[in-house]
This record gives sequence, structure tokens and C-alpha cells, in this order.
Amino acid sequence: MQKLKFSRFSSTFITNAILIVLFIVFILETIMGGSTNINTLLRLGAMNNQLVTVEHQWWRLFTAQFLHIGWLHIASNAVMIYYIGQFMEPLLGHWRFLSVYLLSGIGGNLLSYAYGSDSVVSAGASTALFGLFGVVIALYLANRAIPAINYLGKQALALAIINLALDLFASHIDILGHLGGLISGFLLGIIFGSAHLRQYHHKLRVIAAVITIIYVVFCLHQGIVINN
Repeated sequence: MQKLKFSRFSSTFITNAILIVLFIVFILETIMGGSTNINTLLRLGAMNNQLVTVEHQWWRLFTAQFLHIGWLHIASNAVMIYYIGQFMEPLLGHWRFLSVYLLSGIGGNLLSYAYGSDSVVSAGASTALFGLFGVVIALYLANRAIPAINYLGKQALALAIINLALDLFASHIDILGHLGGLISGFLLGIIFGSAHLRQYHHKLRVIAAVITIIYVVFCLHQGIVINN
């Protein structure tokens, strides 16, 4: 039994590490003034378009995905990350999983930077979470003949659509960050693929890489132009 438990833990150690980091950061937010305190969020790296452009604080595109606003926010994201990580990390491999998670978080914040409000302070791992939805969908489209992948892909697609639809009716939700994360994750899913599943054709992977570069450059350009 001990060996089985260790094997299960080690197969998703990146997922566990991500969750530990998220909760440590949340505790830090609480100690420094509260997770709903705007000044605390900004001090720790929350996303704000004006600070990114005017103060050249580009690191916020990365750090914002580790912060959360309130207990409900971190609890809901943590549950979903844990659930998806249980099958996605073994499927992708540890470092590929970490790469698509972090890069999707940045990708989501990029779209928010391009078209989001200058006065808004945003944070949360949901940009990366939607990126994982996108990766699952990409793998599903290339491996629909596999029953387990077919099921997981349809589940991820349904969750993404439902959550984006709910975002339309919630003014406090950054739908652009979610959509950007989904797009980024989908493209990264095509590019990285999985060592255990059918890969996309080389040409499609190159096209996805080119589109990803265009997406990054376009979002940065739009954000700089709009915020100036």
C-alpha cells in the first residue's frame, strides 16, 4: 500500500507542487493585508494593464496566475486543477504539463492585456486552468478513437463552453483571460502533444507555432497601443 501511494503521488507531483505554491501565496496574501485588498494584490504581482505598460512590469503577465481573490476563488480553481492534473500530468509528462500550464497562464493574461480595462486588477489560476481545457480538447481532436480521451475531451469542451457562458453574466470575471488561456492551451496542445498519444502532423504543429507567435506579438502590440 505504501508503494502504491507513493507511486500515485509521484505521478502527479507537479500538480501537487502547483497547488502547494498557490496556497502558500494565498496565505502570504492574507498575512500581507488580505486576498481582496487591491494594494496587497498589486504588491504581489496581480495583473494591471497600466502598470505593465507604463511601469514596464511585464512580469505581471506571469505572476498574476499564482494569486487569488478570496477563498472561493482559490478553492474552485484548486479543485479543478487537482482533478485535471490527475489524468493530464501522467498523459503529458511532468515537465510538458508544467510548461503548458504556465504558458497558458501567460497566454490568458496576454489577451486580457490586449483588450481588458486599464483600471482592472485581475488575478487567478483560471487562465492556466482554461489552458488545460484547451490542451485536452486538442488531444481529443487527434485521438477521438480512444474511448477515455473521447470522454475527457467532451467533458473539457463542455466545461469550457459552460464556464465561458457563465462568464458573460458575471461582471467580476475576466472572460478575456479565460478565452486567452483556452486558445493558448489549444495551440500548445497541438505543438507539444503527448508522448503516449497520436501527434498532429508536423505541418499542423508548425502552423500552430506560427499562430502562437502571431498571437503573442499581436496581443503585446494591442496592449501597448491601447494603454498608451
